[in-house]
Amino acid sequence: MSSVFPDVLSSRVRSLLILFLTASLTSLAFASGPYVIGSSNTVTADPTIPRPKTTPCIVQLLSNAEFDNFNPVPFPFAPPANCPGPWAKVVFTADINVTAGVQFDRTANFWLGPTNIYFGTTAEPGATLAPSWHVESDLTDYSPIFMTSQQGTADIGNLVNGTYTGIIYASSTLEFYPLAPGQTAPLTANQVYALSAGPTGGTVTLNDTTSTLAGTFTLPTNIENAYLDVYAQSQSGDEFWYTCVPNDVSGELFSCGNTGFRETEITIDGTPAGVAPVYPWIFTGGIDPFLWFPLPGVQTLNFQPYRVDLTPFASSLSNGQQHTVSLSVFNANSYFSVTASLLLYLDTGSTSVTGALTRNTLTAAPNPVITENLNVGNTITGTVKVASQRNFTISGYVNTSKGKVTTTVTQAVNFVNNQKFDITSTLFVQDIKLTSSVNSKTVTAAAGQPTIVNRRSLEFPLSMDISQVTQSNGDINQTTKSWQNFGVQTTIDQGDHIYADLLNNSVIAQDTLEFDSGFNILGNINQSSSQLYSNFDTHGVSQVCILTAAKNALTSFTHTCSQ
Repeated sequence: MSSVFPDVLSSRVRSLLILFLTASLTSLAFASGPYVIGSSNTVTADPTIPRPKTTPCIVQLLSNAEFDNFNPVPFPFAPPANCPGPWAKVVFTADINVTAGVQFDRTANFWLGPTNIYFGTTAEPGATLAPSWHVESDLTDYSPIFMTSQQGTADIGNLVNGTYTGIIYASSTLEFYPLAPGQTAPLTANQVYALSAGPTGGTVTLNDTTSTLAGTFTLPTNIENAYLDVYAQSQSGDEFWYTCVPNDVSGELFSCGNTGFRETEITIDGTPAGVAPVYPWIFTGGIDPFLWFPLPGVQTLNFQPYRVDLTPFASSLSNGQQHTVSLSVFNANSYFSVTASLLLYLDTGSTSVTGALTRNTLTAAPNPVITENLNVGNTITGTVKVASQRNFTISGYVNTSKGKVTTTVTQAVNFVNNQKFDITSTLFVQDIKLTSSVNSKTVTAAAGQPTIVNRRSLEFPLSMDISQVTQSNGDINQTTKSWQNFGVQTTIDQGDHIYADLLNNSVIAQDTLEFDSGFNILGNINQSSSQLYSNFDTHGVSQVCILTAAKNALTSFTHTCSQ
């Protein structure tokens, strides 16, 4: 993150953040626990959602629901009668556990009607370990979907038989916090439109670059702002997409194809409208399951959507005609599981807006550059690199009841995946260095109002070093070292006020997995891992939590992690 810090933040903002970074860290991170030294139970340093001081109405969605097959579990939902909206905050919670035994990690989706309200994966159990964990998220922006009674669905597809014995159980709630006396309701979407498999939700499978998830809607005629929350989860042949290489060398490198680059493309009526980078989520069965006991990878249990700003298209979407919003994943290779939600913020002072899309330099598809530098013979050594750079500006305006508002989104989307190989008859080394970043600048200019400049820098680096060594007796040792990060810097400059936020979530893990010559797991040695979660902002948020583990058990947590 430090490499972009000077370019993104002004000296005034850096001074404000340094003040918070050097302040006493007595504010608790309110991270998920409890933390038990010596335990292998699944824990993370991720914080829980800050709650208002008002007393919430709690709506139970699931209570110890059992998942031992691939049948989704339905649940009824009705808005809480004692806490009518608008709400100060809406919080989703889930407590999930898996019985001890053998089980794969599983994907978990929760839906309210067609709209996704939770997307994540489960922790793998052990022969004597029945992991349990807690996840939650802030769904206040989605308030409109909670205003009416409708059916919900929880989908945690799971196989239970004589081999795979772990049964998954889940309980879940929605917490609705009333406004305090005199409190103004937070700004939320006025309408939410789901891009999913149907009226009860469900993700859609994208098998290749040409596969799409599309939603066609007749939208309100007074849209002022529009955003698309995107989930693109890698599955099956794409699960380890960051390990893939170009098709012409995939055979000799024993790797999947279509290169180690993926990117989500968004279009409106066929016109390029945005880009969403694919986050390299690693599930708890990924590469080496022992890497993730007890600390899973970044966001493994609770994915965070990528929000695409479609506001420059607001006037086009408001013309009273049907519009189709589509997603595709460039280089998808069977397959990505995707869903999205379109959030619309309306001009409540009028029934219609006019305006135009004035500039759009986004091309329909990326043009990645592939560089191969391999020496192929009895041994194979060298590197394979794929890189993509996207720079574009999209601008548009709407004439609202408050006057003309112009929104200009400028983004630089950069991606590099550089892999180094060393392959012999007894050695396989694949070192992956992936950098993925988005630098955004959104300028909102409204008549008679200060211009708002929102700068956001996101970085998604991944370092994955894999080494398989065949021993003299035929046994195989696979040593994996992983570093995964999610970093976000945000500044919002309103002229007389600047808001700044720094968030970082990183997990480091290493382990040596021992196999016999038939690739049956014998055990693991030298496991260690750690997670750092930190968040500071100029409103006083000060969160730090650091967890460490060794030999697949928790060894420490900082005093700033709440229990």
